[in-house]
Amino acid sequence: MNSCSKKILVVDDEEKIVQVVKSYLEHSGFVVYEAYNGKQALQIFKKVAPSLVVLDLMLPDISGEDICKMLRKQSRVPIIMLTAKVEEEDILRGLDIGADDYITKPFSPKELVARVFAILRRTSGEPVPLSNLVSFNNDELVIDNVKREVRKSGSVLSLTPNEYKILMTLIKYPNKTFTREELICMALGEDFDGYNRTVDTHIKNLRHKVESDPKVPKYILTVHGVGYRFGGE
Repeated sequence: MNSCSKKILVVDDEEKIVQVVKSYLEHSGFVVYEAYNGKQALQIFKKVAPSLVVLDLMLPDISGEDICKMLRKQSRVPIIMLTAKVEEEDILRGLDIGADDYITKPFSPKELVARVFAILRRTSGEPVPLSNLVSFNNDELVIDNVKREVRKSGSVLSLTPNEYKILMTLIKYPNKTFTREELICMALGEDFDGYNRTVDTHIKNLRHKVESDPKVPKYILTVHGVGYRFGGE
């Protein structure tokens, strides 16, 4: 299996549905994580940062609508709703709160897989933050996604394309610790032909540009034995 296989989180309280969907997705080359309630889904999402979420709206603890709202506060991850509700207003409400697509039960697993591929093709551009302008530490670090500018204390930083992509990936999932392999897959792309340790070089150079003291970083943090995460507030 390709080391850059996309991760899919499937959330449904019906084990049979989860296992069928998992089987079809794994057969198509995806890495699948299972959750059977809302709390479990949020924990797994934070831990693995999936590329897409398949989300049932009728969960035993937290509603799918509320899960969708929570995810939208922290990520642009594509969300496909699974719903037994066929009323147009229910579907529109789901789309309004941030779902990218919906599929009604009972459904064809093959159709679901096709929807997953279609959404991932549509959303597979480089990582972007949650809004066009984000700032950290009382505007010390400002990212203008429209201008593709990163400013430190008012001065525009000169970042390479790879440094910019790595920074955007870390910011998109601020609570996640990325391994080198994950940064290559999510920031640099499957066509990247460098070595894992090349990521360390990009991180070192990025720190020299965004940190006041690269030896005591507060934005690009090392999690020893694992990788890197974003630490801006």
